[in-house]
Amino acid sequence: MPLRPEPDPLNPQALALAALGWVLECEDRAARYLDLTGLDPDTLRTGLGDPAILASAIEFLTNHEPDLIRAAEALAVTPEELVAAKDALLT
Repeated sequence: MPLRPEPDPLNPQALALAALGWVLECEDRAARYLDLTGLDPDTLRTGLGDPAILASAIEFLTNHEPDLIRAAEALAVTPEELVAAKDALLT
């Protein structure tokens, strides 16, 4: 498992970016994310500052609980912290 800096759970953007990185680590999971969101790599790349796009990564995880749990473990946060970050991005 690759090492990465711990995300700041108080910073929803940083946590969402870390979650997006986790989603994109696995080619199959990344393809599923892009298919389900309708995003293409260029739109994703240019939209990294868009709270809705960042939140979409966590929303993707919440729709498949095993991924949500694995992502939370990998990012050293709780699933609830991920969901709270998504909610903060969308308010």
